[in-house]
Amino acid sequence: MTVFVCGEEPEDIWCAVYDAWMSRLGHQNVRIEPIGENREIFSSYREVVTEETKTVRVIRSIREKLSEALYEQVYKAALSQDRWRADKIYRFLIYAFAYGPSVLDQLQIPAVYDLFQMNRHLAREYNHMLGFTRFSRMQDGILLAKIGPKNDITVLLAPHFAERMPEENWIIYDENRRKAAVHRAGQGWVLLHADSAEWQQRMALDTDEVVFEKLWRTFHQSVGIEERCNPRCQMTMLPLRYRPYMTEF
Repeated sequence: MTVFVCGEEPEDIWCAVYDAWMSRLGHQNVRIEPIGENREIFSSYREVVTEETKTVRVIRSIREKLSEALYEQVYKAALSQDRWRADKIYRFLIYAFAYGPSVLDQLQIPAVYDLFQMNRHLAREYNHMLGFTRFSRMQDGILLAKIGPKNDITVLLAPHFAERMPEENWIIYDENRRKAAVHRAGQGWVLLHADSAEWQQRMALDTDEVVFEKLWRTFHQSVGIEERCNPRCQMTMLPLRYRPYMTEF
């Protein structure tokens, strides 16, 4: 077994797919793994080098030979929290190039069902984050939203808020991956890695959130009915993992 080891970013996954496919070793004889997994004694390992040319060729092949809709599904799967998503995407593409775009409807195929599951989980969290994301104003007037999603959805959230707040300077910061979507008023947005010491210091600065927290707590205490308090129902409607990033809590 030849194992291709790649990074976590979509670009790394496309390059791993390219290397595994072009190795001509046979699909059953190759596997794609993320960096950091334990290595097997009788397997051969190859480090995947991320290159723009390989990324472009894989994306172009999916879009032109299959469909734009199928590429969208594969791209979202590459943003999934599933640690083995690279190999699952590779297995899916084997069937996709064999059967064409209609393969998305063939959920009886394990590789297709795996892709469907990754997309469903990502879509559910994405819809939650559209409603649960909260912005607070920094000292320099920039709006900041800190999030901690399981899936890498910052790149999906940014277009939504760019449309909703086109005349605002804002940042959406993913604390788990240290990524940030930065939008400039009246212009577009960019996605960048925010893991430098300067970024971490900036993200730690106080915002106006403290003031609004006090207002929200006072509001809830004044309108809340103690006899109707139902924490279990609240956790069903609003999972605990979202609350640290919401002004209300």
